[in-house]
Amino acid sequence: MTSLDPERPSHERADPPRTTPAPPEDTRAAAREAAAAAKVLGRQLGVLALGAARGAGRRAAGAAQAAGPAWKGFAHRIRARPPAAMPSADPAPAPVATGTAASLAGRLRRRPWVAAALAVVLLPLVFLAGLVLYSFATLPPLGGVVPETGQRAITVEADDGRVFATRGVFQGQKLTAAEMPAHLGQAIIAIEDRRFRSHWGIDPRGFLRALYRNAIGGGVREGGSTITQQYARLTSLNQEKSLRRKIQEAFLALRLEATMSKDEILLGYLNTAYFGAGAYGVDAAARRYFGKGAKALTLPEAAMLAGLVRAPSQLAPTRNFGGAKERADVVLQTMVETGAITAAEADKARAQTITLRTPPETPPGTNYFLDMVSAEAKKLADAPGDVTVRTTLNLDLQSLAEGVVARRLDAEGAKKKASQAAMVVLNKEGAILAMVGGRDYEDSQFNRATQAKRQAGSLFKLFVYLTAYETGFNPDTVLVDRPIQIGDWEPQNATGRFKGAMPLRSAFAQSINTVAAQLADEVGIPAVIATAHRMGVTSELPNVPSLALGSAEVTLLEMTRAYAGVLAGTVPVDAHGVHAIRGAQPQPLYLRAETKGGTAIPTESRAMMLDSLQAVVDGGTGKAARVSGLPVGGKTGTTQDYRDAWFIGMTPDLIVGIWVGNDDNSSMNRVGGGDLPASLFRDFVQRATAQLAKGRKRPSTARGEAARAEPPPAREVSSQPNASSGTAATVRGVPEVIDTGTLAFRGRTVRLAGVEGEGGALARQLARYLRRREVTCMPATEGPGEQLRCQIDGDDLASLILTAGGARATEDAPADLLAAEEQARSERAGLWSRR
Repeated sequence: MTSLDPERPSHERADPPRTTPAPPEDTRAAAREAAAAAKVLGRQLGVLALGAARGAGRRAAGAAQAAGPAWKGFAHRIRARPPAAMPSADPAPAPVATGTAASLAGRLRRRPWVAAALAVVLLPLVFLAGLVLYSFATLPPLGGVVPETGQRAITVEADDGRVFATRGVFQGQKLTAAEMPAHLGQAIIAIEDRRFRSHWGIDPRGFLRALYRNAIGGGVREGGSTITQQYARLTSLNQEKSLRRKIQEAFLALRLEATMSKDEILLGYLNTAYFGAGAYGVDAAARRYFGKGAKALTLPEAAMLAGLVRAPSQLAPTRNFGGAKERADVVLQTMVETGAITAAEADKARAQTITLRTPPETPPGTNYFLDMVSAEAKKLADAPGDVTVRTTLNLDLQSLAEGVVARRLDAEGAKKKASQAAMVVLNKEGAILAMVGGRDYEDSQFNRATQAKRQAGSLFKLFVYLTAYETGFNPDTVLVDRPIQIGDWEPQNATGRFKGAMPLRSAFAQSINTVAAQLADEVGIPAVIATAHRMGVTSELPNVPSLALGSAEVTLLEMTRAYAGVLAGTVPVDAHGVHAIRGAQPQPLYLRAETKGGTAIPTESRAMMLDSLQAVVDGGTGKAARVSGLPVGGKTGTTQDYRDAWFIGMTPDLIVGIWVGNDDNSSMNRVGGGDLPASLFRDFVQRATAQLAKGRKRPSTARGEAARAEPPPAREVSSQPNASSGTAATVRGVPEVIDTGTLAFRGRTVRLAGVEGEGGALARQLARYLRRREVTCMPATEGPGEQLRCQIDGDDLASLILTAGGARATEDAPADLLAAEEQARSERAGLWSRR
């Protein structure tokens, strides 16, 4: 006889051979083996009743006789013992059963397709029964899963109270039955589970309706799970997509309905469901999107939230307000269909304006600062629940810092082989007003202002000279720039030459290495290290002679706070980014105390150090940092082979630290501290000073605001009319767009002052915006290359274009246009979104 091939797939199984029936003894043996195999299977399932197992064995006996040798092979594998080893004394089946089995076997032998059909029908049923029993046996307890919601939600405010970022997951408050608005529950029931009040946890009718609508709709348009099933999944199961999980979900739903009321289930679901944008629970969602608790939700707001639970990430109104509004209208319609509200109430709700009170997407450049603040806030107030953090960040200065770094690296970075830069801006109290941790946060989250440790070079001479001034030296003390040797170390100047006798002021301004080495040797390296630590340097500083020239590795932030100490007069300055932290309670979780007095720098020594720092900018290595009309002091730093270039400078109000280099520590193209870093300082300070004096908030594409145009310089203009209708000084009309910086008025071409135009899609967008709208332009510059500042509906057109990212600002553009471009860069608007 042939046996069933264990390697052959079930659908390729050979038909039973049409042979003479097996002898009765073989039939009885096969029946006995089948019955025993059924009993083994019954014991493994563990939940089948004994009588059902015996019935299955008797039915299996008849099938075994029909299958013949094939069934015997199957029984061999189940029992893992040959038929010959079966005890011969086992009782035989009852005569009636044997006769019935023989008759059935005969019919099956004559009609093999019937046996195949039975197998096709019975095997899935047996499998499904086993799966149901297994799912029940492994059922988890109710409420055994706590959703992993990640870190607590942090709402981040700038120093003036403007919210500019959120991070983490919003939890909100647990809603009570008394606080839940009636229309909120009605909206959820209408859109998610219309028969919630009448079914017993599972709704076969709703499941079939969803199946039908999805089939005719060509996709998943409606879910079949009840609210009870969804609540069971959220609180007791994982998110695995499998038939076993769906079976367990149904079992748990039945258990929930037996132990909780309908209102308790609904309330639990609302407090647990995810509503998008990091909001878990309806109260968190109400606060996240509308700035209010769930109990204060209006009908249209409740309808919008109810519509989110089906696709929260896709429909979150912070990303897709239009889609969320359309879904809210669908919810209102279903509420009408279920009788929860009238059609008139739905129409009134649709007509109401829904206002989001939520911050725009976090500006990418601020993420370096946010990383630092998140860690700082956790240390200061590690309390559960959502918190609001008032930071020290000045959004105007932050945007300016990002812009000047990006602009300078774009213009000179490739030529000078400098790929990265970092900037920190402090005030005298140590508040971090701006921070740029690198060229692009999306490319690299490594913060080069706080995490990168690089050799400081001549920047470290601050501690050498301050120590010397405190021990009796002064800026007029003369030392000789000459070859020297300290132990085995022979310091050299960057130029390779020596200048002879010179006062310390000049030696510091010209960054003479040999003089700094002599001073450090005179006062002692341990004293220099003590001064550095006293001023806030926390990095390890080796007690070696070369430390005088900055051989130790430090961060930009700790060096900047050390220089801030000279300006403040007390050390160490506490560099900080958090003013206050608030939670759900009125009492703040943290409030920064008034600055405590540190160790005062002796007045005379501080004055001498400030004098030396100003000499660096007035006529030394930092001349590129000079700002007209503003007293500036600072120090350059350059490491071996031009791997690092530093400049830390100060004005009466600001301390700005800058580093330029490459992440792989490769050499730049002869870039020293007086090159790119000093130029970046000048670019930033000369505009930051004017910006702070104006006290003007920056424009924002999120608010759709344009910067106010700076008035053009006064000049005499001709009043002779021309073809443009108006005068020679004014151009007015509906223009054609040549590019985003060039317009045509009846054949006369006008260039927008300060705008480097773009063509293509951006020009087409501007043309659509200006279509049939009058623009008025006034001259902004003299000479043949006439450029104009234009206005549309009272707004400056150049500012609108640059703020939207429709063009680049020219190098000589006014400060307001440069600020508009920097805002577009920080928000990744327009052309900057492609970079």
